[in-house]
Amino acid sequence: MRLVAQVEAMQTIYNDISFDLILRLALAILAGTTLGLNRWLHHKSAGIRTHSLVAIGAAVAMLMIDTHTGSDAQSHSRVLQGLVTGIGFLGAGVIIRDNSSRRIHGLTTAASLWACALLGAAFGAGQIALGLIALITILLTLLLGGRLESFIGRLFGHGQDSRQNSDTDSN
Repeated sequence: MRLVAQVEAMQTIYNDISFDLILRLALAILAGTTLGLNRWLHHKSAGIRTHSLVAIGAAVAMLMIDTHTGSDAQSHSRVLQGLVTGIGFLGAGVIIRDNSSRRIHGLTTAASLWACALLGAAFGAGQIALGLIALITILLTLLLGGRLESFIGRLFGHGQDSRQNSDTDSN
């Protein structure tokens, strides 16, 4: 009798696992790994693990809402509000102000963590196209943004000294 109950429990778990669920989580981890790899390659404080965990956590939060409330927009809105607020605290942890040079470091990494949470939420909510397009645009921004800032700075004669209170985490 006990074996039958265990087999039925395993069958219920197997039936709950769907291709859609696996796809959403896989895309969330892909987004987190991709953005985290960029930050890791630039020797930033939040890398692959941090970004991946943020994306997976956000996706799981959205998936849990889907399984309990269906597609209730108010429930999704409350979860998104909590994610955006909560990730702000994590982002604040990577922002550092250097008192000697009066420069601020880590703003780009904090912003990538925030964006990563929303990517995970998009994938978790089943917004695959939105998530993929956003991932590509975020990655392009991280890859090309620093070069564009340098080019425009040279074009208009703005050196590093004029960026004292801006984000020096340009890569």
